[in-house]
Amino acid sequence: MALNTARRTGRRGPRRFTPRDLAVLGTLLGIPLLLDIVVIWGPTLASVALSFTSWDGIGEIRWVGTDNYANLFTGYPPFWPAARHNLLWLAFLGLVATPFGLLLAVLVDRGVRFSRFYQSTFYMPVVLSLAVVGFIAQLVFSRDQGALNAVLGDTGDPTDWLGDPDLNIWMVLLAAAWRHTGYVMILYLAGLKAVDPSLKEAAAIDGAGETQTFFRVVLPTLRPVNVIVGVITVIEALRAFDIVYAVNKGRNGLELLSVLVTDNIIGEAARIGFGSAIAVVLLTVSLGFVVTYLVQEIRGEKTR
Repeated sequence: MALNTARRTGRRGPRRFTPRDLAVLGTLLGIPLLLDIVVIWGPTLASVALSFTSWDGIGEIRWVGTDNYANLFTGYPPFWPAARHNLLWLAFLGLVATPFGLLLAVLVDRGVRFSRFYQSTFYMPVVLSLAVVGFIAQLVFSRDQGALNAVLGDTGDPTDWLGDPDLNIWMVLLAAAWRHTGYVMILYLAGLKAVDPSLKEAAAIDGAGETQTFFRVVLPTLRPVNVIVGVITVIEALRAFDIVYAVNKGRNGLELLSVLVTDNIIGEAARIGFGSAIAVVLLTVSLGFVVTYLVQEIRGEKTR
């Protein structure tokens, strides 16, 4: 009897990993970690180091200290317009596209007719890359053969939606928001499906209307989704590149920091050190927004 008890007790003890288990575990964890270091952290740290140098990719790497950053902020005219455009992207996606995606999610969640069709229609742009969205924008907003001017009947003196620097940034933002809205809608729709219906019933019993129920009961329960959507919005706004490059290579009113990085690193100038400095600035701004947003959300969770 005691022997059987000891055996049962032994079976309940912690399982020891065999050398084979450790090898498999090390492989499964080691390979992704190695890829993460090689593909993400390696180039990131290399960019930070190269931002303090002057290098054309072929010759000798020469240390220049902070000269690249001084030149970037004081002697490189495209920088500040590109920085303003990136902030405009962030404001437009965060204040227009994201709330509109939330509105669509709420409407679809209420069970309107043909809700599956609406979900598929609104989500369709998400499966397209921003480069493809850029080509679609050209078909719609082109001056001579665009669909928008054809619908407006503006054939005598057509509006140059993509050539006018006062207009093209807004047209491109509309195209980018078209894609971003569907992504946000799907995320919020998944969150709304997970809301406990009893919370809504309790709010209705207390006399709360639909609007009050949403803002005081439903929206606070979507805090985890808000964090995901917020981070995705910041990343999408600051890494934007494909669509403006497909329209006009990111020039004539569509300058972005990501385009400046590409132009300096792989362009004719091949100023890898200077382009790395722009990339470091973009990385710093991105981390600043993301970390600040996450800290605020974590503090909000602790105070609840």
